[in-house]
Amino acid sequence: MIPQDDEPAASDAPPAAALALPALQLKRGEDRRLRAGHLWVFSNEVDNEATPLTAFAVGAQARVLSDRGQFLGYAYVNPHALICARILARSPVHPPDRSLLVHRLKVALALRERHYSAPYYRLVFGEADGLPGLVLDRYGEVLVGQIATAGMEALRADIEAAVAQVLNPQALVWKNDGSARELEQLPRQIITAIGKAPEEVSVIEGVLQFQAPLAEGQKTGWFYDQCANRELFRRLLWPGVRVLDICSYAGAWAVTAMRCGAREALCVDSSAAALTLAERNAAANGVSVGTRRGDAFDVLDELLRAGERFDVVVLDPPAFIKRRKDLARGAAGYRKLNQLAMRLLERDALLVSCSCSWHLPAEELLLLIQSAGRHSSRFVQLLAAGGQSPDHPVHPAIPETRYLKAYFCRVTRE
Repeated sequence: MIPQDDEPAASDAPPAAALALPALQLKRGEDRRLRAGHLWVFSNEVDNEATPLTAFAVGAQARVLSDRGQFLGYAYVNPHALICARILARSPVHPPDRSLLVHRLKVALALRERHYSAPYYRLVFGEADGLPGLVLDRYGEVLVGQIATAGMEALRADIEAAVAQVLNPQALVWKNDGSARELEQLPRQIITAIGKAPEEVSVIEGVLQFQAPLAEGQKTGWFYDQCANRELFRRLLWPGVRVLDICSYAGAWAVTAMRCGAREALCVDSSAAALTLAERNAAANGVSVGTRRGDAFDVLDELLRAGERFDVVVLDPPAFIKRRKDLARGAAGYRKLNQLAMRLLERDALLVSCSCSWHLPAEELLLLIQSAGRHSSRFVQLLAAGGQSPDHPVHPAIPETRYLKAYFCRVTRE
């Protein structure tokens, strides 16, 4: 049985090592969000007169206290970052150490093993699994991880030991090449911590098998967050459809459609390597897909001018809105993308429109789809709404952990 979150008894006392950790005190009233369950401390919330941020080393651990000195949790600190501290543990008797990491990994593993029959999933989803700044994806006996914060980087050796203890994988690779590392003043690097890194990782999604690049691939190699949406996609397809897969990457949507009886699927991506992989993945699953390299907007426009029409269009672009100040421009991009796609649809068709921009609320994406329909003289009916798969659980107090939206819409001519 996996132990539950550790709430100390009244007689429990923090160990001496924990008491030796420096205090990080918050200003008056700045503890409300943490008490509600959030894990982040922003630099403007710290009482710098009582506990100067400049006194902390990058990645150091601290006891986070309210303005009245009440214990709020143990956190790691980066005095140079806007999010200057992230809570790792709330029990005063269980400061962050290797045993806590082992515990969190076991709790995370229990959830995935409950929902997945094969070991292909996101094992750790950062804050939602109580390990802020850490992502671990599992590809059978290979784990690919990303560390986004200096505090987790400081714990890397303990994380590796905990992974070895809980899972004993053949390989653990740190694919730390994301832009988030720069915000924490960390270098971009790819490191093999355990075993030998493969050039590609294998993925099993339902009855389908895929290959994805490791070093040259996006994120950790695969987008596990869309697995549940592709299962929903299967149920909404009908035989003989012609499918357009925009921003296809390794072809997961297109191959899924072909295996469900589509007569034709075209993958569009800006990466030649991704399109080659899509063709390989199709062949490995006994089907074939067409490919076209280019910018999504340009290719949609070219297909429209050529008079092409599709029964199904899947839009799964990268995030258009990475910062809040980009919201207006990014929203305009989503509307334009959906509007171009609708003009390529047959008279009665299916549009799958996704966004992984957490700054864009789900209801706003739906309004953009509706607006695109009105500007294209199309009538839109929402059939289903999807989100990230259960291996990407949402932390109710942390809206940032809920980022993926997927709308399945019937689109007809007015």
